[in-house]
Amino acid sequence: MVEKVGMLHRLKDGQTYMDLWPMRKELSPMFPEHRIITATRFGVRVMPAVAAISVLTQLTFQNGSGLSQAIIVALFAISLPVQGFWWLGTRSNTQLPPALANWYREIHQKILDSGAALEPPKAKPRYKELAQLLNRAFRQLDKNVLERWF
Repeated sequence: MVEKVGMLHRLKDGQTYMDLWPMRKELSPMFPEHRIITATRFGVRVMPAVAAISVLTQLTFQNGSGLSQAIIVALFAISLPVQGFWWLGTRSNTQLPPALANWYREIHQKILDSGAALEPPKAKPRYKELAQLLNRAFRQLDKNVLERWF
């Protein structure tokens, strides 16, 4: 079940999750986050320019009849990174399916076995807890241990 939160809170969660998710090639085949984060970052950099150019071009050529279409294109371009943040915010608060929850607990136990101190595993972990745990695993666990999963 996804928490009911406001739009701005969900977008903020998406930004936080984007910074939290480990951008590792080993995770790309298993999770869509890598592709969504890459596209969202690209959209944040490029789409404001696309929006501005579409409107300014019509204004420069004094094409009043094309201005309404240019505004629609600009709004669409600006909405693309917002959609990425929305998806990431929703995903971060989504509970893990049972198979991934078991994997989360297994990784948690491996980190504990390595001697690191961790808070107890969540009873119903979400994707944001998985991202935190994966970051910790990539930092602390030996590559031989990680090869079992990747």
